[in-house]
Amino acid sequence: MTERRSNDGPEGSTSAGPEVAEVRAAVLLVCHSTRPRGGLVHTLSLGEALVAQGVDARLVALGDPAAGLFRPTPLPHTIVAAPPPADTLEERVFGAVDALEAGLAVLCPPGATVLHAQDCIAARAACRIRDGHALTGPRPGTVVVRTVHHVDDFTTPALIECQQRAILDPDRLLVVSDHWRALLAADYGVEATVVRNGVDPDRFGTGGLGERERFRARAGAGPDTFLVLTVGGIEPRKGSVTLLEAMADLAARVNGSGPRPVLAVVGGHTFFDYRAYRDTALTRLPELGLVEGRDVLLLGTVSEADLGAWYRAADAFAFPSVKEGFGLVVLEALAAGLPVVASDIPVFAEYLEDGRSALLVPPGDPAALGGALARLAGDPALRRRRRRGGRRAAADRSLHMGGQRPDPSGDLRRTGVSGFRTRR
Repeated sequence: MTERRSNDGPEGSTSAGPEVAEVRAAVLLVCHSTRPRGGLVHTLSLGEALVAQGVDARLVALGDPAAGLFRPTPLPHTIVAAPPPADTLEERVFGAVDALEAGLAVLCPPGATVLHAQDCIAARAACRIRDGHALTGPRPGTVVVRTVHHVDDFTTPALIECQQRAILDPDRLLVVSDHWRALLAADYGVEATVVRNGVDPDRFGTGGLGERERFRARAGAGPDTFLVLTVGGIEPRKGSVTLLEAMADLAARVNGSGPRPVLAVVGGHTFFDYRAYRDTALTRLPELGLVEGRDVLLLGTVSEADLGAWYRAADAFAFPSVKEGFGLVVLEALAAGLPVVASDIPVFAEYLEDGRSALLVPPGDPAALGGALARLAGDPALRRRRRRGGRRAAADRSLHMGGQRPDPSGDLRRTGVSGFRTRR
């Protein structure tokens, strides 16, 4: 387990106001992974905002202590060594819960503590710390807050129960969309507070001279190429097979009379093992008339700087997910000025408007997705209009604009915690 002090943060961070100065609870933000996926990105933004207010906050995550996080952060953080890979999903989940609980048992400070869990594994570990499971005695001053980004489709009884407990046992639940608030109420009979995601428009910078051309060259994309970007890897809930079929549909529509379509896929590291799905998807490329390395590029996990460069290099962003908690990468793409084609699912409808900020298509419909991409590929004026509309939608959710800012200390007082401890 490696403990790291915060990196040098920006000058002029605002000090805590009078209300924050009165409160006493330390905050540990708990994640099951250091992989650069939506939950961790969300957590870093939250933790950095708390630190800027003077709150005694720290990130605790499972990962490789030697590798650290995927980007620098002023948020103090401790990386707990993840357990070695196990044979089954059940063993991986429960091994991760045990490792995270052991780390938290050492790290939890005395006195009132808020454990804010971002996922099922983190929530189970946090509740076990609060309740005194195995490693420590009960901690009556500990409050567990859980942000439910989405609910995984577990199939074994042990994992289903683990997920249920991770929703029912925390003291307070947060969600990032109205859709998930309604689902948790209907499926679990629990109330949750909606705290919507935002985007930092300056996160990726502006790039340098010649950057776009360099990254397009890496994709084999010249002036006559329509480069489509997606972020999240190849996995079932991302609708990856639908996207591959849509790229084949787009290529058939173009058929040499327009820009050659190329798909760049960023990401893919996840706790779950989707190798079988990924392998099956990629074995379909020949029948779809697509060639890996020419028509489909698998970029894997990229650096923070390179992710920004890929956003700037692409011509469009495709995200045909069938299930999302929010879809933070869609908001990032909008902020980067990419025209977006996404699935018409409830969470996207909360911040995207078809024909204005994005093009929305039925989930699981490759022809509709291919048709929407073809419209963008063949109409530069349409791309410009969607860029403008997308940037306006992203600006409405800019972290710089304030947006919806619930009073977290007010929420915590309802659970018996007076508020936050300030950093010394």
